[in-house]
Amino acid sequence: MLQTVFTALCEGFGKSLEIFALTLVGALPLGLLVALGSMSRFKPLSVLTRVVVWVVRGTPLMLQLLIIYYGPGLIFGWNPWSGSSSGRFMAAIVAFVFNYACYFSEIYRGGIEAIPKGQTEAGQVLGMTRPQIFFRVTLLQVVKRILAPISNEVITLVKDTSLARVILVYELMWRGQDFIKSEGIIWPLFATGLFYLAFTGILTLLFGRMEKRLDYFRV
Repeated sequence: MLQTVFTALCEGFGKSLEIFALTLVGALPLGLLVALGSMSRFKPLSVLTRVVVWVVRGTPLMLQLLIIYYGPGLIFGWNPWSGSSSGRFMAAIVAFVFNYACYFSEIYRGGIEAIPKGQTEAGQVLGMTRPQIFFRVTLLQVVKRILAPISNEVITLVKDTSLARVILVYELMWRGQDFIKSEGIIWPLFATGLFYLAFTGILTLLFGRMEKRLDYFRV
């Protein structure tokens, strides 16, 4: 039984890792684009972007998962996810990326707006273009400022991957919970918790080292 449980949990953890990695790959750059949109001087774009961010941050991720997966079929009569396991997984990734991009965008925006405007003006005096100022001056300082809040969101993402089970994505939590129904035992749930604790512990150490490496760049 122990080997069966461990094998099942490892399979579920692998799926959770896929959700985690793909979400970060999509949400980190998308979040920056959303932040730039919310800071745009073009008022309709900034207003629309901020409304979307407000809606996403103000509603549960579980609700967004259900709407993204079931919504197209129920509203438009067309299901882009096909109902297969790969389709459910893709729907989960879309929901996670969209949700976390909105959270990351606010972190980016706060970091960018905290940079003194004098540095932008100094860059312009030196003949630098706005993109050059942003990538060579502003962004370097933003990374240092946002590392701590970004790390909090990343660790939260580890635990939020368990929500994918609401659209039948067989991730780690599903595997642990399944033994309650099939075998009537609860201890696999505690083993599930150990997987989450180990992964978040590794991430905590990793972000701690990153912060130390950035100590040379004080703002």
